[in-house]
Amino acid sequence: MTEKALAEVEQEIAGSDKQVVMFALEWCEFCWAVIKVLEEYKIPYRTINLDSGEYVDNNRGREMRLALNEKTTWITLPQIYINSEFVGGCIDIFDECKDGRLQERLKGANIRFNQTVKTDPLSFLPAWLHPR
Repeated sequence: MTEKALAEVEQEIAGSDKQVVMFALEWCEFCWAVIKVLEEYKIPYRTINLDSGEYVDNNRGREMRLALNEKTTWITLPQIYINSEFVGGCIDIFDECKDGRLQERLKGANIRFNQTVKTDPLSFLPAWLHPR
């Protein structure tokens, strides 16, 4: 992991015009599930797909993943930040959504969202998973 990658991660977290930032992989079904929930709630977000073409050169995406691991000690994606605070991954955000903590977090950060949504976020998980 390079200092440049860590600085880039920090910049992406703090400098986004969206207050919800998700580091993800384009092919990851858990990342897709989070995107579906964010879109269902009409939560503005920014996704940084670390396996996309722009992150391939010079192992930029890999270096940023290592920087995220250094920052959070997590090796899995997605990694989600709200208002520059790390909130976790897919299941963490879904659990917060189910018990209302996500909605309170969004209100506290002045992030607009559709407050009428009642969809169970777990319904967006890949169908091959066992029921929770």
